Amino acid sequence: MILSGEYIRERLGKDIFIDPFHEDQLNPNSYNLTLHNELLVYDNRELDMALDNSCSRLIVPSGGLLLEPSRLYLGRTVEFTETRNFVPMLEGRSSIGRLGLFVHVTAGFGDVGFRGYWTLEIFCVQPVRIYAGVQICQIFYHTIEGTYRSYAGGKYHNNRGIQKSLLYREFSEPPSRPPSGTPATGLSSPSP
Repeated sequence: MILSGEYIRERLGKDIFIDPFHEDQLNPNSYNLTLHNELLVYDNRELDMALDNSCSRLIVPSGGLLLEPSRLYLGRTVEFTETRNFVPMLEGRSSIGRLGLFVHVTAGFGDVGFRGYWTLEIFCVQPVRIYAGVQICQIFYHTIEGTYRSYAGGKYHNNRGIQKSLLYREFSEPPSRPPSGTPATGLSSPSP
């Protein structure tokens, strides 16, 4: 079941922590989170999930920043959240989606016990100007059934800013790669 806005307010400081919290961002069954003024972009067009891909930092100026299609921007929420005993979920706001702006490519699902800023995987289908401080997404909460272990030590727990992919840490060693200039399709050649 999804918590109502009134119940979110009731659980503040107990199971739900949102800092800063502003009453006008509370909805009937969610809370709007705002966009920080920092973004990260990957330096290379081609990324490798087994490597620590380098990034550059962008600052969203007061006049906004025009995002380019086909480029991934990593942002974060202004709000630091912690959730106990509920499952936090993140969704883009419909007004943002109607501009062709996606705020989480795949990662809208949180874990019970998550504590930190939410990293946003921002992608647009056409150029769109964004502004720091805009209410860009909403957090909502599900109840959880059964026994569970609270998230306490994952790669992104207790983060202090934007988190690029740390998937490379899951590889014990980088996989072998094809010789330079040879595409690796993963498809086998047909038998004669």
